[in-house]
Amino acid sequence: MTNSLASVSQEQLQTFLDIATEAACAGGAILKSYWGNLQENIEEKRPGDLVTIADKESEAMVLSILQRHFPDHGILAEESGVLGNTESIYLWAIDPLDGTTNYAHQYPFSSVSIALLVDGIPSVGAIYDPFRDEIFRAATGLGATRNRLPIHVSKTVELSRSLLVTGFAYDRTLVEDNNYAEFCHFTHLTQGVRRGGSAAMDLAYVACGRLDGYWERGLSLWDLAAGVVIVREAGGIVTAYDGSEHLPKSGRLLATNGHLHEQMIAELALIKPLPFKFPFGR
Repeated sequence: MTNSLASVSQEQLQTFLDIATEAACAGGAILKSYWGNLQENIEEKRPGDLVTIADKESEAMVLSILQRHFPDHGILAEESGVLGNTESIYLWAIDPLDGTTNYAHQYPFSSVSIALLVDGIPSVGAIYDPFRDEIFRAATGLGATRNRLPIHVSKTVELSRSLLVTGFAYDRTLVEDNNYAEFCHFTHLTQGVRRGGSAAMDLAYVACGRLDGYWERGLSLWDLAAGVVIVREAGGIVTAYDGSEHLPKSGRLLATNGHLHEQMIAELALIKPLPFKFPFGR
């Protein structure tokens, strides 16, 4: 814990968490209002990376709430980029619609994810699933909850009895390091591997014990920051693949119930990319 985070009181963290919750739920209301009614309001930022009017309006709603309450804080938002005071120790990381591809196809597994980092440390997180009306929340030292009730990671101790989840980055058709080998490897070692399509939701499900572990590469700060806080406060462990803390830099996240963490680190270190042929003559 840095001195900056140590100087933030529990009361302040609770206030930050309450505002994050308000903003996440307000963004989620926007997502519900556009559900199944996007028409042609879908764009492609890059191959496979969609953005919708719902993303943009959800983000605008979240920004309006955070900027009204905390005008001196910095913000990193998926659609708007860097905003506010870049010198502040406080940085909000916002994903207004995590799981846009799911959402655009009316597959109901998406969320609004809002985190506050204090001096670079994820310290507050709120993830709202508007389709199940579930709000996952946590702040450093305050524990983790789902719909205001305490949650805890699972007690599974063997990979052979675990259920894991992962995801695939947008550049998966362009690089050999695409997570395909890891997916096959863990599928053989466990009771199953799921592919949710929303990193924030995957982390929330690890935190509440629905899943035992999660790994993924190619993640951005707004994808992972809220979930990192929630998993850790629910008793889990979150690191990079090699066990280090350099999550934003590596973009490689491993989150587990703690019991499986060293086992998964060891297995990830063994895996080599599968023979890969670029599609479409690339």
